[in-house]
Amino acid sequence: MFAAYAARMDPEQPLTGLELGERPEPDVPPGWTTVDVKAASLNHHDLWSLRGVGLGEEALPMILGCDAAGIDADGNEVVVYPVIGLTGHGVGPREPRTILTEKYQGTFAERVAVPQWNVLPKPAQLSFEEAACLPTAWLTAYRMLFTKAGVRPGDSVLVQGAGGGVATAAIALGAAAGLRVFATSRDEAKRAKALELGAEAVFEPGARLPQRVDAVMETVGAATWSHSVKSLKAGGALVISGATSGYHPKAAELNRIFFLELKVMGSTMGTKEELAGLLDFCAAKGLRPVIDSTLPLDRAREGFEKMASGDLFGKIVLTV
Repeated sequence: MFAAYAARMDPEQPLTGLELGERPEPDVPPGWTTVDVKAASLNHHDLWSLRGVGLGEEALPMILGCDAAGIDADGNEVVVYPVIGLTGHGVGPREPRTILTEKYQGTFAERVAVPQWNVLPKPAQLSFEEAACLPTAWLTAYRMLFTKAGVRPGDSVLVQGAGGGVATAAIALGAAAGLRVFATSRDEAKRAKALELGAEAVFEPGARLPQRVDAVMETVGAATWSHSVKSLKAGGALVISGATSGYHPKAAELNRIFFLELKVMGSTMGTKEELAGLLDFCAAKGLRPVIDSTLPLDRAREGFEKMASGDLFGKIVLTV
């Protein structure tokens, strides 16, 4: 079957390890099923894999891709939940959790094998392309907002770095849930698109906000960390799920964190139940993921190049 996979890893030039070509059909252990992939979406996780982060040489070649929607072995339209081993289903209770592409082959292929437990019904209201955007970036944003930060309608939220997959999802989800959403971006066009998604106001990074907020959604890291801490109300929550600009901010702002009793929380992906809630929320509210571009699988390299450049707003989707 045709697939996009990591053949090598290079921390400096990750795309040199990306190959497109034939790979073996997936193994299907007891308790697993196959999904014929109709659409799959890119995540920064795929670039990190090509850099060798979370993926060892012994696992190569590895088909990339965490997210997918398609048709299961019984002919049902489904969405793949990409965390394997969270509850032991299909792998045994002692196996630590991994995301597809870390140990098990991913979704940038004609077919993918996953435990039967990891397959959810796709809402009829969502296209395959839209549904394929949800299991990683949108699920991460959903958990950051509603599980970790625990914000409620009327609360205020700052989303750093509008344009990335998680940040874009947080803006759209927050606005749909009745939050007051502020967003930042270095790019004027991305700030304008954030307003279209429902942000109340947009700013350049580091700009003073009209008010301090109840929560900050942080995926940028070092470049925006100080601004995130300074933007919070006393008792506010800073939820971080990534650090695209680096892991080591110049100032940790510890004095503000303890004096204002701020909460700093990490967040990674989400549960299968949260994904089910996200799918229902999008279907019920008419909320659709923002898709930057859609490419056939054999043009996956173009999608990776676009994501690596940062010249995108929303998700890049590969269709099979």
